[in-house]
Amino acid sequence: MKIVDDKAYRERVYQIVRQIPAGRVMTYGQIASILGAGYTSRTVGYVMHAAESEGVPWQRVINSQGKCSTGRLTIPMNLQQQMLEQEGIVFNDKGRCELSRYQLAMPDEDDRITLFTDRK
Repeated sequence: MKIVDDKAYRERVYQIVRQIPAGRVMTYGQIASILGAGYTSRTVGYVMHAAESEGVPWQRVINSQGKCSTGRLTIPMNLQQQMLEQEGIVFNDKGRCELSRYQLAMPDEDDRITLFTDRK
């Protein structure tokens, strides 16, 4: 079984995503960095594409360019961007939001230890 299919692995990703408030975003790589070894942008993306919509605000995780990565994967098309726009996030004509304005700041090292006490 792949590690990304492990429930505990996925739950650590979801734990972070549940903390992203409406009107803010985080990137796949940012979440991977917070979680540390064994997590990559790609694996976080894989986990997020399998997220159930209830209880996990999946729409708030975007790519490092400030763009939605689910445009062609959801019905209706661009559902993720539409959901984020409803939360007040503005996208330009190229489908990018201004990360300097909407990205939730990463916790510093001490906060990571506090948030994730099981991390060694």
